[in-house]
Amino acid sequence: MFARLARMVFGSSNDRALKRYQARVPAINAMEPGMAALSDDALRGKTDEFKERLAKGETLDDILNEAFAVCREAAKRSLGMRHFDVQMIGGMVLHDGKIAEMKTGEGKTLVATLPVYLNALSGKGVHVVTVNDYLASRDADWMGKLYNFLGLSVGKIVYGLSDPERRQSYHADITYGTNNEFGFDYLRDNMKYRLEDMVQRDFAYAIVDEVDSILIDEARTPLIISGPTDDLSDLYNRVDIVVKEVVKDPSNFEKDEKMKTVSLTEAGTQVVADAMTAAGMLEEGDLYDFQNVTLVHHVNQSLRAHTLFARDVDYMVRGGKIVIIDEFTGRAMEGRRYSEGLHQALEAKEHVEVQPENQTLASITFQNYFRLFPKLAGMTGTASTEADEFAEIYKLEVMEIPTNVAVARADADDEVYRSAAEKYEAVANLIIEARDRGQPCLVGTTSIEKSEHLSAALKAKGIPHQVLNARYHEQEAAIVAQAGRPGAITIATNMAGRGTDIKLGGNAEMLARASFAGEPDGPEFEARLAEIRREVESNAEKVKQAGGLFVIGTERHESRRIDNQLRGRSGRQGDPGASRFFLSLEDDLMRIFGSDRMGGLLEKLGLKEGEAIIHPWINRALERAQKKVEARNFDTRKNLLKYDDVMNDQRKEVYAQRRQLMAAADVAETVAEMRREVIADAVARGIPENAYPEQWDLEGLTNRVRETLGLDLPIAEWGREEGIDEEAVRERIQAAADQSYAARSANIGLERMREVEKSIVLMVFDKVWKDHLLSLDHLRQGIGLRAYGQRDPLNEYKSEAFNLFNNMLAEMREETTRWLMQVELAPEAPLPSPEPVSFTDMRHPAPDGLDPGYDAAPSYGMAATQELTTRGVDGVDPNDPTTWHRTARNAPCPCGSGKKYKHCHGRG
Repeated sequence: MFARLARMVFGSSNDRALKRYQARVPAINAMEPGMAALSDDALRGKTDEFKERLAKGETLDDILNEAFAVCREAAKRSLGMRHFDVQMIGGMVLHDGKIAEMKTGEGKTLVATLPVYLNALSGKGVHVVTVNDYLASRDADWMGKLYNFLGLSVGKIVYGLSDPERRQSYHADITYGTNNEFGFDYLRDNMKYRLEDMVQRDFAYAIVDEVDSILIDEARTPLIISGPTDDLSDLYNRVDIVVKEVVKDPSNFEKDEKMKTVSLTEAGTQVVADAMTAAGMLEEGDLYDFQNVTLVHHVNQSLRAHTLFARDVDYMVRGGKIVIIDEFTGRAMEGRRYSEGLHQALEAKEHVEVQPENQTLASITFQNYFRLFPKLAGMTGTASTEADEFAEIYKLEVMEIPTNVAVARADADDEVYRSAAEKYEAVANLIIEARDRGQPCLVGTTSIEKSEHLSAALKAKGIPHQVLNARYHEQEAAIVAQAGRPGAITIATNMAGRGTDIKLGGNAEMLARASFAGEPDGPEFEARLAEIRREVESNAEKVKQAGGLFVIGTERHESRRIDNQLRGRSGRQGDPGASRFFLSLEDDLMRIFGSDRMGGLLEKLGLKEGEAIIHPWINRALERAQKKVEARNFDTRKNLLKYDDVMNDQRKEVYAQRRQLMAAADVAETVAEMRREVIADAVARGIPENAYPEQWDLEGLTNRVRETLGLDLPIAEWGREEGIDEEAVRERIQAAADQSYAARSANIGLERMREVEKSIVLMVFDKVWKDHLLSLDHLRQGIGLRAYGQRDPLNEYKSEAFNLFNNMLAEMREETTRWLMQVELAPEAPLPSPEPVSFTDMRHPAPDGLDPGYDAAPSYGMAATQELTTRGVDGVDPNDPTTWHRTARNAPCPCGSGKKYKHCHGRG
């Protein structure tokens, strides 16, 4: 009560902040006549003037008013567009590192030019992040006219660019690109072997367009770069045959749609065990015996594929491949793959070629990637419902920016029907009514399947319409261009209008380009454009008279944000419009999350077939259900981030050390220090502290020295000397190792040896880091079981991950020392040079948010291992294991397979 009273008297915190920003607008407006009087060259010269003032000590805030005025004038001259006063406020909000929530059609793309221009003056670079390559290219080319007019360079990062092209774009004053490309370039850079091969520059300032989509929807799990593992396609197909029989009987499994989980019942487990035994897959023991753990994993993933994932809802089959459909945007996610074998299970289910699984080589979450930027801002039409998450995860405040013209859209209460059939009949009738009066309709659906179901119903009634879903996403801009024409009907999944406004009467420029066969830049095109503009203006008036764009929602989404995005397509820039949502008790949200009493309530009210119940209480009940789902999803993302933060601390340390190694003129001192630590560790294991001489393991120490350093030393004889101690043994081994290494360096050549050292250190660094990531993946999968022992899984994970990290560093020292002490450079061989990483495929998390994430799987070749040969200990025969002595578990297997000993002949 008191809070409400205080807001009435003093205004909300958003209102108070807006007043502070509004106070600067008159000063910017006062400069407009002076800027208009400048010549083009004089206006362009302001850029150099601002840079000089910044160099002399002024801050960006000091020059903000004048820079915004310059940018506004340049936009009028280069784009034919003028920033509104509210857009100036939006620009200030973005400059302050906040999220500007601006309604659809308020010109967010133009708003971004203000803070982008201002911050680019510092020379540190500005990233503008978009949701897809189309928007990145469009905005870079479109707004690039403004930046180029003012003397700034613009780059764009899209799929398919070479490293030199990427480097040039990143070093431009302003760089447009997608979140995926930026994230993968960061990971790829940290897998390079020379600083000059890296493409990104230091992070400074980023503006994220559609910030809710990128920082929340797409940030559920990490980007992952991975390499291929063993091909298990036959196993997936055989498991699929078994599970197909299991799911025919619902009593064989239990499914929780709310939590998106499924598990076998006792009866189902027996069915699987019997079928696998008959098929020769389960040779011994029970299904859940330790030796069958991998088989159980594949059964579970196949069960999920058959029961939780629906074709044309969660994925589609295109060109003989499984293509994921993004549940938030409805777009096809080409090239991305579900992880943990789920994608392979779906491929087996749909009888397409099963691709091999991959192993993680590098990964990062979007949360941790974007938190690398010292200054981050975002803009979208729908962020306030997720304000708590933005504040907690990213420390970003959401500011609601007022519209330039008041919203005139009429939002009706939801209509609830008993069945989906009744609902779709009512939707079709409303569409016909709107079309008859010339009112365009945008009909929102939640999946391809439902959009095509509604399309079939309209076709049956002879109603012409357009369908916009993942099957037809290439025509998105063309379809949206037509969606505002009189009587137009567009059925769309959640992707409706992303990046392209629906303008009443149609989009004149897009329509002109579509209808013009020649080059769209000559006088003939201009004449055609003028003709279409007159037609569009006439149509726009007709549509306004008919009530504007009518948004019809055929279902409520789990997230209020997605519903608001659909609703926001209508009523742009003060245009008239209307919206209404239709629901049924058979809808997923109502069935899974709605109150169990709602169905009984409707029956008591005597709801008859074909009738709907309309009441504000229904809206509030649905909103409460949506809030519950949003809160659950937030908790899931927050929990995932807590685990990733552990890895992120390690990742930052590894990448920082890696850069230091690449930047160093040579790593001779680092290598020497590693050798000293390896020797000290070996001696400490052979001669424990305070142990009596008869307790020393001198034979084991001799073998470790031989295996790691390639030295045959009389350590057992030293142990029989009077008064010998641990320090003396360590010094003798150290001296022998230093002498051997100096001789090897002299033989290879000091300069050449320095280069070999750096190549091997980086190669081993990447190898052990890759193995460490795999260990962390395995740890994550089982750490939740610690809760049964009354221990906090997160604290257990932190402790175990720390121990694994220390083990990784120890293994790196040992592997590097072994390579350098025993390496022979082949005659005339070129210096080690790892192959570039080439990306062929990407993974994506399963919708439950529990899988490791999206990934680009490279063909990652360690060419350095081909240029170097390990010199074996005297008398070692790769074909005779009796000559291998005591091979270290992490050492290359003496058989020459290229695998670690523990993964080859040392197994078991």
